[in-house]
Amino acid sequence: MKQPKWTLLLLCGLLLTTLTACGQNDNKANNSAGNKSAASGKETTAALKDVKVVLDWSPNTNHTGLYAAKEQGFYKEEGLNVDIVLPGSGGADAMVASGEVPFGVSYQESVTQGRTQGVPLVSIAAVIQHNTSGFAAPVDRSIKSPKDYEGKTYGGWGSPVEEAILKSVMDLSGADVSKVKFINMGEADYFTAVKRDIDFAWIFYAWTGIEAELRGEPLDMQYVKDYSDKLDYYTPVLVTNEKTIESDPELVKAFLRATSKGYQYAIDHPEESADILLKAVPELDKELVVASQKWLSPKYQDDAARWGEQKREVWQNYSDWMHERKLIESPLDTDRAFTNDFLPEQ
Repeated sequence: MKQPKWTLLLLCGLLLTTLTACGQNDNKANNSAGNKSAASGKETTAALKDVKVVLDWSPNTNHTGLYAAKEQGFYKEEGLNVDIVLPGSGGADAMVASGEVPFGVSYQESVTQGRTQGVPLVSIAAVIQHNTSGFAAPVDRSIKSPKDYEGKTYGGWGSPVEEAILKSVMDLSGADVSKVKFINMGEADYFTAVKRDIDFAWIFYAWTGIEAELRGEPLDMQYVKDYSDKLDYYTPVLVTNEKTIESDPELVKAFLRATSKGYQYAIDHPEESADILLKAVPELDKELVVASQKWLSPKYQDDAARWGEQKREVWQNYSDWMHERKLIESPLDTDRAFTNDFLPEQ
């Protein structure tokens, strides 16, 4: 599962790809029969409308509902042959924004920053209702609260948002972020880094936290949402682009009807849906996938009226926070950044 990060280079690549690919992708949603998925290896069916959805990262339990919708035939019921593909070098956001693919997995933070720079992404569903990310440390580091970050070494990727979130939770706890040493983790994973040269890092508990449990390496974790409502944002989300919404709204509705059923299946059947993900991506660790799925399935919908529902105040709160900390140059037009209009009724 991708750690929370995005850089200036990624955003520049996103904008460049959007500009250069504009006007070249009118027929991308209808791929020729026989095209195969990088993630699943399944051949398309000519009688169905071929549609691609690009993942944000390698397949994991954030994506189980997509695989369940495909395996259970929910996409076929909507007349769709959905191809689940891995992101190219430019990233999933660039592929969706440019129209290369109509749907993808993204994050509220990157949609927010992209839209303030003219990137035409629109969030159409929240995959998980509440932010499951936070700062984690092995229990032997005795980090029980943000105050304990002082004097410790944080491992990250050099993104401005990391320090801003770290500063926010420390400020709210009366702690001083200037007393934290920052190290770039590079390509090292969390478990390697904490044994090498860091004390804590930003993780998603549903994957790295569960893996720590299975390894017998317990963590102390501070979820960022517990320190401010502004940090309880949607991560990840499903996105499309403005052109797809304008030109083929029925496709967006059909895709979400089936995808909603897929995530509902994963909510109701964690172990069976874990098996579906493992069938599609057999190289994943079975024990980790099953344990992660059991932990995450109840959190897809959580306290929302329906899976995928997004609240305006969540988008407004987080974009206000980003603007206050100069992570975005201008305020977000919140009502254009997301929509619930294509979700099926309860």
